[in-house]
Amino acid sequence: MNRAFLTRYAWLSLLAAFITIGLKTSAYLVTGSVGLLSDAMESLVNLAVAVMALVVLTIAAQPPDEEHTYGHTKAEYFSSGVEGALILLAAASISFAAVDRLLHPRGLESIGIGLAISVIASAINFGTAFVILRAGRRYSSPTLEANAQHLFTDVWTSVGVLLGVGLVALGGWAWLDPVIAVLVAANITWTGARILRRSTLGLMDTALPPDEVNKVKEILKAYQREEVRFHALRTRQSGARRFVSLHVLVPGAWTVQRGHRLLERLEAEIRAAFENVTVFTHLESLEDAASWEDQSLDRG
Repeated sequence: MNRAFLTRYAWLSLLAAFITIGLKTSAYLVTGSVGLLSDAMESLVNLAVAVMALVVLTIAAQPPDEEHTYGHTKAEYFSSGVEGALILLAAASISFAAVDRLLHPRGLESIGIGLAISVIASAINFGTAFVILRAGRRYSSPTLEANAQHLFTDVWTSVGVLLGVGLVALGGWAWLDPVIAVLVAANITWTGARILRRSTLGLMDTALPPDEVNKVKEILKAYQREEVRFHALRTRQSGARRFVSLHVLVPGAWTVQRGHRLLERLEAEIRAAFENVTVFTHLESLEDAASWEDQSLDRG
């Protein structure tokens, strides 16, 4: 399936980032709140991430070629990895600004206007995140899912900042503003670390989720009998593409045609059970001792 259409969601994220940066920066300028500043800085990360997502989704949509015979879908992990790193950088910047404000406190101004602007920005982010997350899950896109999760984190961050700034306005506790900014930094640090971990696992050719592996095993179980065995089952995920490989052992007296028909049925059933899956099967003889020596990644 050509996935070039996914870039439309990156363009949506890009547009939302431009709008929310303008709104949140305005909210900071009218109030002087370091909490609102931290919120605006996170939107700058949103902008960088949207640009990266647009580039990577364009690359990932390219068809296989002579140098990339398995396609380009793995490029999506680079996007989510960069996003995680940028989130951590934003958290460090927010913490620095918050500590400086704790050491040099100052009152806030025009809080009502600033809060109203931030509410509008948060509503835009929430709607954008909802649309992108649905698309990311539907089309198994790590880039879109990471983008949406970050936008949702931005929304909850904004909610926390808004509540904190509101309390500052009601109680006059100026120290609460930078404290909230520190909590915001801690929250997005957790998000960044989680996204980085997922990207690393993807680049390390991690196996399919346990429920999907069990689904493959259930299919194999229906075919297994005294004269048909399976081993060396391996799976991995590469962006939206799944890979399943296994060895099928049958009696050596079977004809090539009979063995081939079995593999065709088996592969077709696995393909019917998953989207974007490539299946590799290897036919072996039950009676040949060499058939039992290649179950590990490096043949024994």
